[in-house]
Amino acid sequence: MNTTLSTSAATEEQFGRLVAARLSAGAQDLPHEFSERLRAARTQAVARRKVVRVLQTAPAVVSNGSTAALGGGWWTRIGSIVPLIALVAGLIVITTLQEDSRTNELAEVDAALLTDDLPPAAYTDPGFAQFLKSEGTAAQH
Repeated sequence: MNTTLSTSAATEEQFGRLVAARLSAGAQDLPHEFSERLRAARTQAVARRKVVRVLQTAPAVVSNGSTAALGGGWWTRIGSIVPLIALVAGLIVITTLQEDSRTNELAEVDAALLTDDLPPAAYTDPGFAQFLKSEGTAAQH
C-alpha cells in the first residue's frame, strides 16, 4: 500500500516540476514587474503547499492481507448498521400507530351505531358513516 502512495507522490512531484519548468520558460519574455509578481506568487504557493501537506489526514483504506478494507473495524460496521435498525424500528412504530388510529376510528363508528336508536334505513345510507365521523369529532372538541 505504501508503494502506491509513494508512486503517486512521485508522479505528482514530477508533474509539478514539469509545470514549473513550462511556466519558467514562458516567463522569461515578460517585463520585470510581471516577473516579480510571478516570483512572489510562486513563493506563496510553495508556502501553502507545505502547510497543506502537514494537514493531510491518513488514508481511510487499510491493507488487510491481499485485500483492502475501510478502516475502523467493528465500530465502523456497527455505526453503519445502527441507522438502518433505527429506520426499521421507526417504520414499525409508525405502522403500528396508524393501525391503532384506524382501529379506534372504526370502534367509534361501531359504538355509535350500537348505542344510538336509528331506523334500519339509516344504516344503509352511504353518507351515514361520514355523519358519524363528523359527529364524533364535533363531540370531542
